[in-house]
Amino acid sequence: MEPLLCFPDPPSLELAKALDSAGYAFTAVVGADTARELEPTEGWPGAIVSAVESPEAAFSFCLALRERDEPVAPVLLVVAADQLAALDGHRELFDDFTLTGAMQDEIETRLGHLLWKTGRGKRHDVIAYGPLALNLETYQAVVAGRSLDLTFMEYELLRFLAAHPGKVFTREVLLSRVWGYEYFGGARTVDVHIRRLRAKLGEENAHLIETVRSVGYRFGKARWSP
Repeated sequence: MEPLLCFPDPPSLELAKALDSAGYAFTAVVGADTARELEPTEGWPGAIVSAVESPEAAFSFCLALRERDEPVAPVLLVVAADQLAALDGHRELFDDFTLTGAMQDEIETRLGHLLWKTGRGKRHDVIAYGPLALNLETYQAVVAGRSLDLTFMEYELLRFLAAHPGKVFTREVLLSRVWGYEYFGGARTVDVHIRRLRAKLGEENAHLIETVRSVGYRFGKARWSP
């Protein structure tokens, strides 16, 4: 794969290390003109743009990528936690975003998923839903840029639910599908793991797992498709 387009030049040490760790080559540029001068024959497979240094410069650069005759896509935006409000009104300029401080855990999952969707990257087994991303190859789970420290069964339960968003499962079905038919634990096992998952997702994301009264549990409200 051709190197990714990266802005600004030079990138932060954290971003450079995250890209290197994920195995992505990149070419850093100072602006849209330089991006055109250095563009590979096959075109840029995607771009990663940091808004940490200057949100205005980053959004201007993203706009230039979108306004080209052949827009560069996908675009992954890097922001700091205190810059999230600045994303409002600019959502059309990027395809996904990641937070500083969590890139080592998240960049391969989110960037790999974006590139695979455009056919320019290697296939990653990924489930992405809103702020949550699960890498099925590495067993990594991140939510809103934060890595989740999950036990094996917590991960398996979250993976199963997130793979079927909008569908309601009874406790008995979850026991058989996640723990296996030979598991002799009761329905309380499911409740305990759901409670732990919600706690680890955090108050702002605990709603991703919804209790359906007198039935069971449901993840999200819309069907996920790769």
